[in-house]
Amino acid sequence: MALGGRCPDRAGAGVTPRAARIERFLARAGWAAAQRAPLAGDASARVYQRLDADGARAVLMDADPARGEDVRPFELLSGHLRGLGLSAPGVLAADVEAGLLLIEDFGDTRYDHAIAAGADEAELYEAAVDALARLQEGPVPDGLPAWDAAAMAPLAAMPFDWYRPGLALDPAPAARAALRDEMTALLATLDGPPVLVLRDYHAQNLIWLADRIGAARAGLLDFQDGGPGHPAYDLVSLVEDARRDLAPGLAAKLRARFAACTGGAAATLERACAILGAQRNLRILGQFVRLAHRDGKPAYLDLMPRVWCHLQGDLAHPDLARLADLVARHIPEPTEARRDRLRARPG
Repeated sequence: MALGGRCPDRAGAGVTPRAARIERFLARAGWAAAQRAPLAGDASARVYQRLDADGARAVLMDADPARGEDVRPFELLSGHLRGLGLSAPGVLAADVEAGLLLIEDFGDTRYDHAIAAGADEAELYEAAVDALARLQEGPVPDGLPAWDAAAMAPLAAMPFDWYRPGLALDPAPAARAALRDEMTALLATLDGPPVLVLRDYHAQNLIWLADRIGAARAGLLDFQDGGPGHPAYDLVSLVEDARRDLAPGLAAKLRARFAACTGGAAATLERACAILGAQRNLRILGQFVRLAHRDGKPAYLDLMPRVWCHLQGDLAHPDLARLADLVARHIPEPTEARRDRLRARPG
């Protein structure tokens, strides 16, 4: 979605107050004459545009507070990550009250695009794991919302809020409560001091910066929802990607690399990944239906089989037997027929 147009004093009636404020922001930042083109957004209400001013490029983040957005966490974490020697876009200009940021443009070489063009998948993912290890060496900035059991367990029950109703099944409140309680109990067993987790650490949110060195080659994009959480959470996001399959055996190698970098025991990490993966994949199953029905984004339904496959792998861990039983009894597999039914259901 492009937000073109000019200020009311130059263009007259018909320009929205939001578009006019963007014009004024860009003028103050010295980018008034830049050409603007829309960039692919994400699952949030944020809108992105690429700016080009005679070859100089930047990205406009339009995160309207009226739509529940807040740019302050991005600004805070951008500085924090860069201070650790990691590659996060620098903030070039900000109107925090309006929810507008002008940020550094890392280009278009997202991990998934780079790999499709022939880049070494293992090399890219190893750099991403190294970036996580570097990230976890630093402190967690103050004031960020905790990504802990209290926040995570209720979200694991999202299939009962969106997926089951989308299939015209009853919400099953008792089963929903049982799943939430079991997830709370599992998450409470995870040890380790909290680290900064970015929460959406996957191939579409990573840019390959081949001219940089080491962990800095992994360009970090979507981190404004970050907060203190378990050290394995972002690793799970990386290796259990809803959008693409990793080469056979690569996920195991990346877990081993992460354990070596962070000094953790392989069995402990495997168990943590299973619990955190189950939480994440259950949440995503519900979230993808919500995106389709509430937000008019049905393409996410096509990703549900991969998420289901990840979930089954997580539930195979023996410590998740009770959770696996609840899922088997109350959350049906997103078969093609069921996804067709979800597509046909009006939002």
